Amino acid sequence: MFTLPRRSREKTRACSPRLRLTFLVFIALLYVFSDLAQAAGTEIAILKSSDLKAYSEAIEGFKATAPSGVTFDEYDLRGDVERGKQLARKIRASDSSLVVAVGLKAALAAKLEIVDTPILYMMILDPLKHHLTAANMTGVLLEIPTDRQFKVIRTFLPSLRRIGMLYDPNKTTTKLKEAEPRAVLHEFQLRGFPVENEKEVPQQLRALLSESEALWLVPDSTVLTDESIRFILESALTKQIPVVGFSSEFTRLGALLSLSIDYGEIGRETGLLAKRILNGELPLPLKPVSVKRIKITVNQKTARYLGIMIPKDLDSMIDETF
Repeated sequence: MFTLPRRSREKTRACSPRLRLTFLVFIALLYVFSDLAQAAGTEIAILKSSDLKAYSEAIEGFKATAPSGVTFDEYDLRGDVERGKQLARKIRASDSSLVVAVGLKAALAAKLEIVDTPILYMMILDPLKHHLTAANMTGVLLEIPTDRQFKVIRTFLPSLRRIGMLYDPNKTTTKLKEAEPRAVLHEFQLRGFPVENEKEVPQQLRALLSESEALWLVPDSTVLTDESIRFILESALTKQIPVVGFSSEFTRLGALLSLSIDYGEIGRETGLLAKRILNGELPLPLKPVSVKRIKITVNQKTARYLGIMIPKDLDSMIDETF
């Protein structure tokens, strides 16, 4: 049997660790380049309802966390549902591996025309109300889950017991019914005060302010208009009732605090979800996912006027003060 000379065997053994390291690096690079090549061949279609600043912020956030190396093809409905259907059919015939629907009209058009490609929606209030529940469809919530809102409210207002909510029975009854049992879990008594048209706001607001310890604002176009918002906030302050809103603008105008979501954050969360789906995670989440990071704003002037002390240990939770 042929045997290497002793010196040759020692040289081979000395080189083995280096050779093994080189081999491992080579294999790792193969995986990296393979992933990059695969990503480079991936197309994501972005279908937006219209050219709104909020949508643009969400799309920018999405691109920041979406898989690297992909190609983005953007389509704009311009508010036209029929145009949206045409664009959705065009996307269906393309090589897109994923569709991102931005806004309700885009999501509805995508649902009607695209059945085999995964669809992620974002920037939609109450997506389940609009039956965005197809097997190839999921998304990211635009609103903060009620449980999470009540938990924050309880943290900032530990002695609060009675909360009032103005709502249009034709628009936000579902929200009220969903929130009532959640309020009980957080030891709140939640009562809704129905407003069927804007003219009923003053009367129902007076009733709410006399029977509640706080006013919880929810998105409702009947209750909240350009004319009514200031009236509601000023009336609540006069009655020494704190208001909890869903936009930092409410806080700036006098609400005690607001809980909101940054549009870019919705996009970033959607981008992370896209990564999971393109990596082969199936089935899609049955329910839309919530963003992990919310924005909390506090009006310190309002707090002082109402005699409410915001503990220093809550400073880390507050993103902005007025």
